[in-house]
Amino acid sequence: MINRSADPPARPGLDDGAEAPRVRALTRPWTGGAAPPGLRHRLARPLVLLAAFVCAACGLVYELELVAVGQTLLGDSVTQTSLVLSVMVFAMGVGSLLAKRLAGRPATSFAVVECALALTGGLSVLALYSCWAWLDGHRTAAAGLTATTFLIGMLIGAEIPLLMTLVQRIRREHAGRAVADLFAADYVGALIGGLAFPFLLLPTLGPAAGALATGAVNAVAGAAVVLWLFREEPPPRARLLLWAGCGLVLAVLACAAAFTGAIERAARQALYGAQIRLAVPGRDQEIVLAGGPGAAGPLELFVGGRLAVCGPDEYRESEALVHPALAGAPNGRVLVLGGGGPAVREVLRHSAVREVVVVEPDAALTSLVRRDPALAALTGHAYDDPRVRLVHAEPMAWLRRAGGSRGAAFDVIVSDLPVPHGDDGRRAHSQEFFGLAAGRLAPGGRLAVRGGPVALGLWTAEAGLRADGLRTVAYQAPPGAPPSCPHAAAQPGPAFLLAARSQPVLSLGRDAPPPRALTTDGLRESAARLAARRPARLPAPYRLLG
Repeated sequence: MINRSADPPARPGLDDGAEAPRVRALTRPWTGGAAPPGLRHRLARPLVLLAAFVCAACGLVYELELVAVGQTLLGDSVTQTSLVLSVMVFAMGVGSLLAKRLAGRPATSFAVVECALALTGGLSVLALYSCWAWLDGHRTAAAGLTATTFLIGMLIGAEIPLLMTLVQRIRREHAGRAVADLFAADYVGALIGGLAFPFLLLPTLGPAAGALATGAVNAVAGAAVVLWLFREEPPPRARLLLWAGCGLVLAVLACAAAFTGAIERAARQALYGAQIRLAVPGRDQEIVLAGGPGAAGPLELFVGGRLAVCGPDEYRESEALVHPALAGAPNGRVLVLGGGGPAVREVLRHSAVREVVVVEPDAALTSLVRRDPALAALTGHAYDDPRVRLVHAEPMAWLRRAGGSRGAAFDVIVSDLPVPHGDDGRRAHSQEFFGLAAGRLAPGGRLAVRGGPVALGLWTAEAGLRADGLRTVAYQAPPGAPPSCPHAAAQPGPAFLLAARSQPVLSLGRDAPPPRALTTDGLRESAARLAARRPARLPAPYRLLG
């Protein structure tokens, strides 16, 4: 006969002697200080879930801020996005493991974690921007981005285990139900944070102020709410220190917000020199104008930290991009892709041009070119010419939308978009982009493209044009004197590509004044030199999917 015990079966991990004290602590009635349980007891669980919601939103904002700052400061968007996401996820796992050591005092530990996260995440953008400006630019900023991502990810990873302990301490229930509620709040918060970043924080506050505001919300919703709910957990002295720490974090973030403008101005001066006249936020990156009339030094326009226009020297590239394309064939309708103020000026020198459509994604850039006297004079007030129609749109999307409209063919298309830098900008040199542009060409039309330095990217762009059925010729802008701008690197003239359905011939038109830097013989000599350097087999063209 088998004797059966009258007691219920033991539950491994719950009824053993080592775990019994902790179980009794978890199943103990609410000890929030109200007897019988009052408002704080009834609000405890919803407020903890609300804290999880807000912390998840803040965490995703930090992550997106780091991705955006990495792309802006370091370029190569694929690499920076992959680095931030992979390091963040790994660090979250490390933080989750470390949180096991903090489970004894979950409310106290959670408050400390949230204060540290608010401080680190809130100051991250300003700190990385300062590293990039004052220290050894790329390498220091890359190392700082990795370290900051790891620290933020580790703190985010510690949140869920601690919140889970707090939820179970309020009301013990089946682990699956508690996890479902907690992760639902977490995921919905991540959705709200992900939407708030591009549509609210970035356009209204900018990256630096947006990160500081997120840190303040994180400190209040994460640390303060939990400290209020579980104020009996820490002893009085520790509780006072925690409240003081939370207040100190908010004070530091407020001071950083007050001095953000001064920090940014000092960093710009370190980057561009003391003659900065204007800095405005663009669509995706900062636009800085330095030098020019009334300031020492030549006029310089920086877009995203890179020199886009060197006033005294820009005409060499603008003439080389535009004039060969407008020579030798009809040029009544011209499409300029990219802001191209100097390029539009050169197009308008041709008397046969009747209409110029300019497609520029960044309205802040065209607005600056129009209202700044020095830039307006440099571009010959091109945007005020009645023949010019300005469209603010992403060029590739515009080409797709307008491709089927009647009368949409252009005699000449000038792509004045930036040369690819790492993975950035390859969209405008992809085979798909060139195919859409080729579809907008009138019979006998020509397409002019910036090719950049004579390197692999030039031949990759040429391969993309040829893959779309176009014939090409590569040529260079003539070399000039040493650069007039202090931030311009001394290098051979950049290369350009002229493409058409029949083999294009390099020449200069007779319906425009002679260019200052170009001659027909010089263009053809540079084309012969580049033809001798062209690889026997062109590399594979850029494609949107690689």
